[in-house]
Amino acid sequence: MQMNNAVQLLEQIGLEAIEENIYRGKSHSIGGRRVFGGQVLAQALEAATLTVSEDRYAHSMHGYFILPGDVNNPIIYNVDRIRDGGSFTTRRVVAIQHGRAYFNMSASFQIKEDGFEHQIDMPNVPPPEALRNGSMLMKEYEDRLPDYLKKNLALPRPIEFRPVEMPYFVNPSKGRPFRHVWLRVKGKMSDRAADHRTLLAYASDYNLLETSLRPHGTTWTEVIAASLDHAIWFHRDFRIDDWLLYALDSPSASNARGFTRGNLFDRNGKLVASVVQEGLIRERRK
Repeated sequence: MQMNNAVQLLEQIGLEAIEENIYRGKSHSIGGRRVFGGQVLAQALEAATLTVSEDRYAHSMHGYFILPGDVNNPIIYNVDRIRDGGSFTTRRVVAIQHGRAYFNMSASFQIKEDGFEHQIDMPNVPPPEALRNGSMLMKEYEDRLPDYLKKNLALPRPIEFRPVEMPYFVNPSKGRPFRHVWLRVKGKMSDRAADHRTLLAYASDYNLLETSLRPHGTTWTEVIAASLDHAIWFHRDFRIDDWLLYALDSPSASNARGFTRGNLFDRNGKLVASVVQEGLIRERRK
């Protein structure tokens, strides 16, 4: 199934209930041989959400990728209802393929409450209308791209990205470990807040590891890369069918791991979510 918009993406990552607290999800590829990490993050969050009352919203999730996922087989999500408190609800989700756990996640949900408010400022960058998306950049620079990359970039995607800085396939030279990317899902979504959180979890796995490669002037063909762990904090309500700015930085890389952070702002400068990920970036042997 080709995913061209938010409705198709939600359908693809939707879950089938096969027993109490047990769900089955489809696998899909975004061009690689392994299940995309964002898919697992989104499905695990959705599995946890299905066991929580509608007055509670996910405010944080922390996941570990244990094994690579098989795109040719479904994934079973087993939810452990750890605690239902007065204000907070805690869930643990284990994703299983071929009888083995290959991803686990803890998620916390909270009722809406009033409290103190502050946030950092959104970076001063050009608006998305002034920037080109990946398809535009590919057409402009396709004469310098290898065939495998052109094929991957040509795949239909339900999320549109508009990078502020030139992406690695245009400029693989060494640079500072900072990136800014506008993103949104294509098409109009319902007002269900949980769907917007689910799709943000999906989209959040893009662009992180690439940021940790920037200081080294290397590209994906020169490394073995994989997400190791991933955490998201949802600060405020948002719509992912409108533009969000993903402000990324990579404070450190060491021991074949890249550490990356990201803050997501809406068009009005409101900080809506924060992401942290550590990933494998092992240099390929010549």
